[in-house]
Amino acid sequence: MLTQLQTEQLRIDYLQPLENTKELKNSFGHDIKEGLNQSQKKIPSKYFYDDYGSQLFEQICELPEYYPTQTEADILRKYAEEIAKITGICELVELGSGSSTKTRLLLDAYNQKNQVFKYMPIDVSAGILRESAIQLKQDYSSLQIQGLVGTYDQALTQLESTSWPVRMIFFLGSSIGNFSEIDYEKFLTKISQVLENGDYFLLGIDLQKPKSILEAAYNDSQGVTAAFNLNILTHLNHKFDGNFDINCFNHQAIYNEKTQQIEMYLISQKPQEITLKSLEFKVKLKEGEKILTEISRKFDVEKTQHHLASTQLNPVKVFTDKNNWFALILCQASK
Repeated sequence: MLTQLQTEQLRIDYLQPLENTKELKNSFGHDIKEGLNQSQKKIPSKYFYDDYGSQLFEQICELPEYYPTQTEADILRKYAEEIAKITGICELVELGSGSSTKTRLLLDAYNQKNQVFKYMPIDVSAGILRESAIQLKQDYSSLQIQGLVGTYDQALTQLESTSWPVRMIFFLGSSIGNFSEIDYEKFLTKISQVLENGDYFLLGIDLQKPKSILEAAYNDSQGVTAAFNLNILTHLNHKFDGNFDINCFNHQAIYNEKTQQIEMYLISQKPQEITLKSLEFKVKLKEGEKILTEISRKFDVEKTQHHLASTQLNPVKVFTDKNNWFALILCQASK
């Protein structure tokens, strides 16, 4: 790991692509070529998160239609102290930390114990991770921070053993809904492997609800989600010397009731040829052809608990809001 910023109680490291793995190939755009060559063209959702994309997502979280953030925050306000009481002082590891806004509700609960504790934010966006880490260090004097810039796979594979008695990995915002079923299985297995017996895993899941509520959350009236979706093309242009014209694409988000997931697309408004020079790659798009950029699966609490238990992540307690729109599941590794 290469250290980008380091003080006595604050450091930020860059994680390295995993050698001789698919991830190393993907770091050179292999996943882009693979996705755009499929009959249902796809762009991996990780490419949303350049610095500007991360900023747009933070704006999405403040939108009135986008219920997950505020609903999850309400759950944390009500139950963060109980979570901290169950786990005790521990090392906190957050996957996809972003600006760590909701995380403060957890940090406040642990901070009340007036003891030094450690927080490890992990995010692919170096800029937003650095800014939030510096601000957190100013606001929580007893907090040790070690930020990791990289993907979930990199972080979970390269995460070192903790010197703390207990570690809790947490994954908020229902980002797990963005995983395919195969990747979902692999992810939970990896979490189980990383955690020691007695460690904790806190998972946020978005629950099934009426189609009208779900589709409104991903088609906001201010167009921020559309801008976020289109920015993935701008990111690819910068990263791979591409010629995507965002004015030639429209945003669409629909709820697929059969698969119980939101599907987010970019629709080509005309026949066009896309070139990504640094990948030596070209692809033709028809008018009306869709590129899938994200799925967001919606979960059932009972089924998810059974699934977690099957990977040796035993549910300790489930925390939900009054409408049962969202849930946090606290699990403990038992091997």
